[in-house]
Amino acid sequence: MEGTERIAGRLRELYRQHGYVQYKMSKFEPYDLYGRNKDFLVSERILTFTDTDGRLMALKPDVTLSIIKNAKGGGGLQKVYYHENVYRVSSSTHGFREIMQAGLECLGEIDLTAMGEVLLLAAKSLETVSGDYLLDVSHLGFAAGLLDAGDVAEADRREILARMGEKNVPALAARCRELGLAERVAADLVGLTGLYGRPAEVLPALRGMVRNDRMAAALEELEAVCALLGDRGDHLRLDFSIVNDMRYYNGFIFRGYLPGLPSGVLAGGRYDNLLRKMDRQDAAIGFAVYLDLLERLEQPKERFDADVLLLYQKDTPPAVVLQAAEECRRQGRSVRVERQAPEGLAFRTIQEVR
Repeated sequence: MEGTERIAGRLRELYRQHGYVQYKMSKFEPYDLYGRNKDFLVSERILTFTDTDGRLMALKPDVTLSIIKNAKGGGGLQKVYYHENVYRVSSSTHGFREIMQAGLECLGEIDLTAMGEVLLLAAKSLETVSGDYLLDVSHLGFAAGLLDAGDVAEADRREILARMGEKNVPALAARCRELGLAERVAADLVGLTGLYGRPAEVLPALRGMVRNDRMAAALEELEAVCALLGDRGDHLRLDFSIVNDMRYYNGFIFRGYLPGLPSGVLAGGRYDNLLRKMDRQDAAIGFAVYLDLLERLEQPKERFDADVLLLYQKDTPPAVVLQAAEECRRQGRSVRVERQAPEGLAFRTIQEVR
């Protein structure tokens, strides 16, 4: 697999080709931005310090919040991409670590074309790393419509969504009974949680669940975007166990997966509700690629340390040795210079200088 930096470069070029401009941010920003929106963050734990002027600052745990804060309102679309490091608590070590991300955000008047382009760019981003990928897509409007049909109170929705995200069908069914939901609504929530597959397999089942206009609109968007993805549809799966906090997210949410990695390497969604919380009336959709996870993919081992092992004797003039090495490098070969070959060194060619 290509190195992470090379992949990041290809992603930046991909986003530039689609009219996105780079967003740069400092390593730290005022804490209050993140403190007010902790529920939106992957982890509520934030690294902070007091600046020389007494302000509480935070090492950036997120890029999206900074983009929203600094983006200008108004008509049209703002399209930005980024390649930044964020600072979060690792789920494996439970300590803070620096995490490399690349991604994009599209803000403004989001229509079907904009949504389709972002989903397509998510697929292309995964494709940049490996042709063997899966993009799992959900739509919160469908689950929200079912909860509306069951008159589920806002306070109970997060727990139901959590059970759906865990694919914990027994706990979900039990909670639906506790809330006194109609059997048909409860059965649809359980059925929706278990749905997974290609659009051609899942969409017919969704059509039979539509109970209201909200669900109909969600289904219409799903069908349209699946059609827009075209030949990349073989890598597309619909999965309604992908859920996010409805206080921030609405519409499409999606995850990207690569073989050899236990967790998703890409995550994104539409988050109009976050903009409302930050007193903005426009819409937004975007995603992040977790570049640090790519380092876990198995790397091919080099058979050789260098193309040429250049051996020299003790009395060989240094200028002769270095000149011979440079000549090899001008021919496009890598060269390792040694007075004697270290034990176990692998090489293609030995060239002696006397």
